[in-house]
Amino acid sequence: MIHFLFFNSLDKTCENFEIELKLLQLNFLKGIIMLLYIVGAILAVVVLVFIVALAFRRVVETNEVHIVQSAKRTMSYGKDTNNGNTYYEWPLWFPVIGITRIIMPVSVFDLKLVAYEAYDVGRVPFVVDIVAFFRIDDSNMAAQRVESFSELKSQLLSIIQGAVRTILASHDIDRIMLERSIYGEQFTEAVKDQLGSWGVVPVKNIELMDIRDAEGNNVVHNIMEKKKSLIEMESRTEVAMNIKKAEIAEIEAQRATDVEEQKAQKVVGETTALKVKAIGIADEQASQEIKAQQKITKEREMAVIQVEQVRQATIEKEANIVKANEDKATTVIIAEGRLEETKKESEGIAIEGAARAEAEKMMQLAPVEAQIVLAKEIGQNEGYQNYLVSIEGIEANENVGMEQAKALTDADVKIIANTGNPVSGMSNVMDLFTSKGGTNISAMLEGLAQSEQGQHFLNKLGIHKKQTGGKGPEANVDEPEFDVDISHNNSDENWVK
Repeated sequence: MIHFLFFNSLDKTCENFEIELKLLQLNFLKGIIMLLYIVGAILAVVVLVFIVALAFRRVVETNEVHIVQSAKRTMSYGKDTNNGNTYYEWPLWFPVIGITRIIMPVSVFDLKLVAYEAYDVGRVPFVVDIVAFFRIDDSNMAAQRVESFSELKSQLLSIIQGAVRTILASHDIDRIMLERSIYGEQFTEAVKDQLGSWGVVPVKNIELMDIRDAEGNNVVHNIMEKKKSLIEMESRTEVAMNIKKAEIAEIEAQRATDVEEQKAQKVVGETTALKVKAIGIADEQASQEIKAQQKITKEREMAVIQVEQVRQATIEKEANIVKANEDKATTVIIAEGRLEETKKESEGIAIEGAARAEAEKMMQLAPVEAQIVLAKEIGQNEGYQNYLVSIEGIEANENVGMEQAKALTDADVKIIANTGNPVSGMSNVMDLFTSKGGTNISAMLEGLAQSEQGQHFLNKLGIHKKQTGGKGPEANVDEPEFDVDISHNNSDENWVK
């Protein structure tokens, strides 16, 4: 029973746990769904705000300025406003950020008064055409004065009408028609101060384009007709006066003719003479006047020629002076150049000569200085002195030997040494004429006689050995005697001299 109750309570506990776990899972899913809803709502709001921002974003045109009025301030957007060219046009009903705007052009705009009825100082009616050019200088000021650009143009047109009416009403129409440019300047000066209150300035003077009659009025036409009639009257009057003068002249001429005809009978000769006289005088006077005029003309021509000649002479004189000065300057420059060249050549020659002299002096002094230095060195070096003395002795012996050889060659003397070397035999030619030389010659002949070839050679020379008669001890066998046959003349006769 206890076990059953325990397991029963355990089953209930497990069922409760499962129910709570399912509740937790359900709540977690609800939380996630709610979070997704919130994130989706936020994203929708962001997208909506972005779309709305794009819908209300405005970019100002290049030739416009937008004056934006918000709850706290007024700002202008556009070129040269330092506030940028973009803004958001939130509707006015938006709290805090709602705005209103006015669009004004920054380009030049014109205003025209067409067929505007005006009066002159005498209340004469007429119609004028006026053209004015303006631009907005202070956009904020203009926005404060008007609600739209069309209203601004309407008000400016009224200002122009008032200025035109006032100025034209103070002058006569004749003057107005003659001096249009003056009135254009007056119109501009009259409206300039007033335009400043609207933030507008004129670009150029207001132009008075045309003046004509109003409908049903012929004032301007009549003025023009008056001018025409005045011109016609003056013309016709001048013509009539000319005709009158011509007719009077004709009458006077006819009367003179009649008088002359009546007196012709009486004074025909006198009149003829006077006529001829008058004609002659008139011709003479005419001739004199012509000559006088010719004289004046000739004098003026000569004066012109004189002026031309004087001017030409002056020009030639000045040209000659300029040429002479140029030649003089050229000559001076050339002479100076030659003088400078001569000086430079002389200096060059002098420098070259000095250099050569110095070089020659140095060349001459070089061996002397070398000898002086060598002499000083030799004087201080005894071993070198002995060396030089031995060298000189060798050179002297060499010269003596060479001279002896030359002498022996010329003497045709042959030396035979039997001692083994030339020095031990005969050292010089003079030994031939000494006892030593004789002894040596005898020894040589004895040596030759002891051999068959030598004996044959001596026989050819005519030298014969003499035999002694005794054989006793007194006989001298070491000193043979020779006979020389000097009569034997052959190729060897000059072998011994």
